[in-house]
Amino acid sequence: MTITRRSLMIGAAASIPLVSTIRYAGAQAAEFNYKYANNLPLTHPMNLRAQEAVEKIREETGGRVAIQIFPSNQLGADTDMLSQVRSGGVEFFTLSPLILSTLVANASISGIGFAFSDYDAVWAAMDGDLGKYVRGEIEKSNLVVMEKIWDNGFRQITSSVGPIETPANLEGFKIRVPVSPLWTSMFTAFKSAPASINFAEVYSALQTKIVDGQENPLAIISTAKLYEVQQFCSLTNHMWDGFWFLANKRAWEAMPQDMREIVARNLNEAGVKEREDVAKLNATLEQELVGKGMKINHPDAAAFRQTLKDAGFYAEWKGKYGDEAWAILEKAVGASLT
Repeated sequence: MTITRRSLMIGAAASIPLVSTIRYAGAQAAEFNYKYANNLPLTHPMNLRAQEAVEKIREETGGRVAIQIFPSNQLGADTDMLSQVRSGGVEFFTLSPLILSTLVANASISGIGFAFSDYDAVWAAMDGDLGKYVRGEIEKSNLVVMEKIWDNGFRQITSSVGPIETPANLEGFKIRVPVSPLWTSMFTAFKSAPASINFAEVYSALQTKIVDGQENPLAIISTAKLYEVQQFCSLTNHMWDGFWFLANKRAWEAMPQDMREIVARNLNEAGVKEREDVAKLNATLEQELVGKGMKINHPDAAAFRQTLKDAGFYAEWKGKYGDEAWAILEKAVGASLT
């Protein structure tokens, strides 16, 4: 499966939620009917790869495991769905570690501002000791988490009032941020005016000028059509963000071990493919967004990183995460942040 701009349009006119239409000869009615919720548009690579995984899971389990996909916040905002996956209202949910930190405090450590220089550093960390540490923290909250984190991308800042060239441009800037303390803390350090708004309300908040801008990876800026309400896009790469694939523990353990292995393997393989899709899309999306009317600029990350250091941002979060977690982070990124 190759994800292109053309394939991003697949399903744009389809009914949702996503349901596999494949029929398996002799397959019995599903024994485990599970729901998977997420906050991304139907056309995002995550939903395309998830649908592919769902079909493989149903086939490899002989129809015993059926997973129905509910994209685009259909079952509620992120915080609502997090409560649902904990209670069993939904069985699977993908969530940014930065938002997950409202439940698992140290989950957001992978999103520290300007920590990762590139994707090589990200995957070495998240498939290595840093990812292992965070998964251990998540499991303490009675959730099951898949081994491979999915990619959301490096985050960029969009604006309706002008480009973000230097840290000074962020002073007084009204920016939408997800419901997460780390985002609020970072933009407060830049003397911005961060507003925590669930993703389902972002487009309208930008359209009605409740905020001047927002920050998200290019793939989301494109698939959510934020270019319709934002003129400028500054490629700050200020945070890397991903999606942990979470499962309700009772629902997970209700499946026999062989079924769990099939589900986990397919979800992890799909996650790795989704990483490749997002990387390929990001290579073309800059010019696509320019074609949609956005003005793109490339700020120097060094000045932003220094501003955070001078404001005590890194020292503050080192204290919150603890020395052990911070040491794992700094080893992963190969640099001292404080």
